[in-house]
This record gives sequence, C-alpha cells and structure tokens, in this order.
Amino acid sequence: MAFVTCETDEPITRQRCGGASELGARGARSRRSWRVVPALLLALGVAAGFGPSARASDHLDSPATVANPQADVADVYAWMAPEGRQLNLVMTVQGHAFSNRVRYAIHVDSGKIFGRTRASTAIECRFDAATAVRCDVGDADSASGDATDPAGLAGRKHRFRVFAGLRDDPFYNNVKGLLGAYRTATQASEKKAVVDAAGCAHFDEATSQEILEQMSHTDAGPAKNVLADWTVSAIVVSVDLGLVSQGGPLLAVWGTTSSGSKPLDRMARPFVANTLLGTAPFSTDEWSGQRRQEFNEASAESSGRFIADLQKSLAFQDSLDGRCGNQLLAEAKESPSRYRALAKVFADDRLWVNSASSVCTQFFAVELANLAGEKGSSTDCGGRAPVYDTANVWRSLLIAGTTSGITDGRHQDEHLPSATVFPFLAPPDPHGINH
Repeated sequence: MAFVTCETDEPITRQRCGGASELGARGARSRRSWRVVPALLLALGVAAGFGPSARASDHLDSPATVANPQADVADVYAWMAPEGRQLNLVMTVQGHAFSNRVRYAIHVDSGKIFGRTRASTAIECRFDAATAVRCDVGDADSASGDATDPAGLAGRKHRFRVFAGLRDDPFYNNVKGLLGAYRTATQASEKKAVVDAAGCAHFDEATSQEILEQMSHTDAGPAKNVLADWTVSAIVVSVDLGLVSQGGPLLAVWGTTSSGSKPLDRMARPFVANTLLGTAPFSTDEWSGQRRQEFNEASAESSGRFIADLQKSLAFQDSLDGRCGNQLLAEAKESPSRYRALAKVFADDRLWVNSASSVCTQFFAVELANLAGEKGSSTDCGGRAPVYDTANVWRSLLIAGTTSGITDGRHQDEHLPSATVFPFLAPPDPHGINH
C-alpha cells in the first residue's frame, strides 16, 4: 500500500486523500521478510498516538482501494435475526460517500454441506446520488429511493429492507500493540529462535510472554483503539431467508465492489488480506499491495494460489504464544503442510452462517462445528454479528487454537452496536474520523 494523492470527481462527492510519499521498504521483496513492521509503526503515526493526521486505508489493502476509498470494503457482517426468518447483512465502505461509478454487492451462496454451495444470490446496490439508491435482490425484489432513514427503505415486494448512509463501524483494534508484538517476534526469530520445518519459530517463555504483553497494551498502558470514532458508509440489509437460501441452510457471505467489469475489492472475514497476505502483517511495501490486489480480484473458486502465502503467515501467528502446532486445524507434525487446512479456509474467504439457528454468539462457529468437530458450535449461527468480539476470537484461534484467551486489550467499541435493532450500527460520531 502507498499513501497517495487521489481525487475522485463525481456528481456525488469530490474527495482528496493522503500525502504523496510511499511508505515501507520497496527493497524488502522477500515473502519471508517481516522487517517492514517497524517502518509501519512510524508510518501510521504511532509516536503521535494515532491522531487524525495518521491517514491509512482501514485494512492497508491494495493500491486500487487505497486510491479509491469509496470502493474500499472495510468490513462485512452476516448473522441471523432472532426470529430466524431474516438474514442480516452489513457491508461498510471506507469512504464517507458512495460512488456512482462503483457497484456494491453482497453475495450469499447457499448449500447443504460446509464448503460446497449450489446457489448464489447477489444483493447489488448502485447510487445515482447521495440519497438515491437502487438495490436488487437478484430478480426477486428491488428498492429505489432515499435509504438514509434509519428505518430503512422497503423493497417493492417487502422481502427486504435496506439502509445506506454514514454509520460508526464497530470494528476495534489496538494496532499499535499488535505491531509492537509482531516487531518483538520478528527480532527474536532473527536473532535466537529456532524455526521448525513448518516455518514456526520456537520462542522461549520470556519472549512469548513479552509478545503477548505487547499485544494487549499500548505504550505499556491500557490498550487504545486506533479505530475509535470510525465513520464509514454502510449498506445494511435485512432480507427474507427464502430469497438467499435456495441451495440449503449453510450460507457463505462475501462483499465486493466493482467498476464496470473490473473487480476492485473483495472481503468477508477480517484480517485476511492485510494480516495474512504480504511480506508481513499490515505491510506497506509494493509487493504486498500487489499481492492483496490480486487476491481482491480473484474469486473464491480461483483463490487456491494464495494458500502457500497464507501458510507462511499462519506459521508466524502460531509462533506467538511460544507453542507451535496448537493453532486451529494445525497438524501435529512439523511439515510444510501443517497449516494447509486453515490456509484453504482463509483462501476461500467467505463468512459462513448456519441459517438453521437463530442463536448467534460465536464468530467461526460454522467452521468449528464442521472442521474441528466442536458439537457445541453446531447450534450457533456463526457468521459475524457486529456485537461479536471478533478480533480477539480470530487471534485466539490462530495463536492458541481456542476461542478466547488471547487479546489485544480491547473488547468493545466506543459506540455500541446492536444485533437486533435495524440498522444495527450506531449513528456516526459528530467528530467521526475517516481512517
């Protein structure tokens, strides 16, 4: 990713972004190099406490999305409504306005077996003006007009409703603590740690303790949320289950932006592109940006070519608690294939929802039930509700193979969202920040 100067001239908005300097070491092209982490600490302005001047793409994604924040998918959420008759969906976009040159889509694939889907429905939205949207649920229902009222705009056949406007994104993250932890791990692996055949560094207890302490604090004090008061543009949909589950009760959800026939961004689970692809987590070098752009332009079916990249990154994550091989789905043996099973899950980047359940409490529940044999997760809808502590569940699964226990010190957003009251995300903070 580069910090670039960009202008978008459109009927809806005129937006400028960034400075003109590229960050990161262009020479650090090795896929195993993690040296860009210290540079990124300075790039994001950590010494200044992540003030408003620290401008960055929400997930340090590809050059195409950094240059066009109106096409940069920030987060995707999917979960069942409490009565079990609607699927709730949210896709947030980095820019503070939607573009009339971008097509926004939330895709819902459906099937009866995890990993295999037989039908697909796209909920597509286009904007003619800031308050003029048309959204289509395949050819089953559509809605046109002003969708900025928090009550939402109902479809003509009343099979769905949509909100489109500014909201607070409830994603929270102690990025400075994470980068400090990654830097400590990088330095230790280069100096003294033994790296096994699977690519996992074996840290001693003191080093692993230091890594986890760095992760859960900011400047040795309480963890701070770098994304505090984060205002984004949000497309929020509550759709009748029957419109999106023709293939079966297991739903796979992902969001995209595109312009004409050109794909711009693709996202489902958080952290896949910015943390598991590239030379290092949150890396800003040119090769990382290009690799993330290739991932964004790929389909779930064609993303197998990223498995090798993901395996290397998963080995790094597994090392952070000083125990190699305890990551979710990791093989016991020290071999290059140890992390392949989980890498395949992340390459096929879709949020899985069990629509047979209206109890939604656990991120990754469908994967845990179907791949790890956890029976307790089989009755949870999984997906990603905005009230989940998703970031810490993700870290715990990748570092310790558990759903809790590893934390970056943050457990909720400053503006609490809802899983039951449409449009679910809190109103934008009057002083909201475009990160």
